[in-house]
Amino acid sequence: MLSSPLVIQMPLSMQMTDEQFFEFCQINRDLRIECNQFGEISVMPPTGSETGNREFNIAVQLGVWSEQDGTGIAFSSSTGFTLSTGAKRSPDASWMKLERWNALSAEQKQRFAPICPDFVVELRSPSDSLQPLKDKMTEYMQEPGVQLGWLIDRKHYRVYIYRPGQLEECLENPDTVSGEPVLPGFSLKMNKIW
Repeated sequence: MLSSPLVIQMPLSMQMTDEQFFEFCQINRDLRIECNQFGEISVMPPTGSETGNREFNIAVQLGVWSEQDGTGIAFSSSTGFTLSTGAKRSPDASWMKLERWNALSAEQKQRFAPICPDFVVELRSPSDSLQPLKDKMTEYMQEPGVQLGWLIDRKHYRVYIYRPGQLEECLENPDTVSGEPVLPGFSLKMNKIW
């Protein structure tokens, strides 16, 4: 059964500032909350245990590579970023070059950093509809600095690859997915993701 996020629409006079939204998320830290560019707040249902495990496996593989590579830092699904449109998004896993991260102030790093990572991953849960996730990937690709995105659809054993200014690419049941050239030497092994 598919379940959509709960979308809360706020009148313009009641929309939250960046600081208020951050505080709202901190108070409700057990919820998965995002905000689109129009100020609509989405509260997503938590992932099931199996999806949570698959998401963790993505983060572990990316994290191990990131530590060995040393040119950037990886982020978990709990990390929020403020996009140039004002949308606040939390990819399931992401990575950013150190020079971009280090250009942010200490205060910006403590909140939802006003930057989109170089690399973003979204993992489709059984309860997720595919099109909203594709829309989110398209949104990421319009951000300055983003270079690569993967949408992993476990239900159909597909990986959709996104690059700025290019058409979506779809891999059918791949054994691995290469992060080249954005993530040199990184290849996601799919056997623990499917």
